[in-house]
Amino acid sequence: MSDGCDCGASAGPLGLCVDYYHAILAEEQGDPWMYPWHGPVVCAYLLQHPSQAHAKYLDGQFRQLQLYVDQGLDALLRVAAHQVARNNHAARSGYDLAPLEAYAPLPPGVPGRFRASFSGLPVRNGSFVADGHAAYGRHIEELAAATVAGWKALTGS
Repeated sequence: MSDGCDCGASAGPLGLCVDYYHAILAEEQGDPWMYPWHGPVVCAYLLQHPSQAHAKYLDGQFRQLQLYVDQGLDALLRVAAHQVARNNHAARSGYDLAPLEAYAPLPPGVPGRFRASFSGLPVRNGSFVADGHAAYGRHIEELAAATVAGWKALTGS
């Protein structure tokens, strides 16, 4: 195991960020109360580790994460539900970018570090929700905000 992650974070008790990411995804499978944060978890992970992502989707993921940080989980879930409903109608297939137009595009470059990383997430007794789902949600919000701030710092905003 390496001591550092490509996002600049040090390994935590579970290992590198990828180990935390996979542990979160696995825990989600057995705990449906964690699932509302699935989108922000995936977006934050891929934006902090863009070498593991498909570059053509990073801009949309950055805009979704900005919406989440700006308007909260309920707003992000409403946009996601709108996209699912839209895709269920063949006449209007495709992604509706209107809800994300107000948000900044992904800047060029890659941040060197983020003020919060996956390997820094608290895990107790092998669980990310040992302190409750509300606490888990706050940790994901902090991670998302740190991810957005890291990318925006590339433009000085």
